[in-house]
Amino acid sequence: MSRKPELKGRAARLARLFPVGRANQAARTPFVLLVVLLLGGGLIGLLVLNSALSEGSFKLDDLQKQTKNLTDEEQALQRDIDAYSAPDALQRRASELGMVPGGDPVFLGSDGTVKGVPSPAALRGPTQPPAPEAIGTPSVSAPVTPPTATPVTTPVTAPTPALTPVTTPTTTPGR
Repeated sequence: MSRKPELKGRAARLARLFPVGRANQAARTPFVLLVVLLLGGGLIGLLVLNSALSEGSFKLDDLQKQTKNLTDEEQALQRDIDAYSAPDALQRRASELGMVPGGDPVFLGSDGTVKGVPSPAALRGPTQPPAPEAIGTPSVSAPVTPPTATPVTTPVTAPTPALTPVTTPTTTPGR
């Protein structure tokens, strides 16, 4: 009864294509090993990918914080620039440097003609050289002699040359 029936014809040819007995078990071992290796490799790949994504997320968070800090610094510097370039601040700093407002503008034509009436700038009070702190240069520790009081008897009739403004270097990079 343990005997298998004999196959004939087409069934016999098909039966010969399949291995008989323990050979079937040996063919399954490489397949199972391949599946286990593929699953293990996939899990390790997912772990590496997840680690890379979380590292990128941390870098992105750090860069966003740095961008926010730099934006805040830029806005603070822009407020400083706006405060220094306001008309009242410019007028105050110019008067500290001894500058006076000019008169009506005079223009020179291309043929050398003067358009307008030239006039000297009006002096307001005594003009003294500006303090080193107003210019932005450090003062030298040299002995300061008080100015001698000599009366000025000759009035100034020639127009005084316009003072050139002294600009202090800004600490803003790229501007």
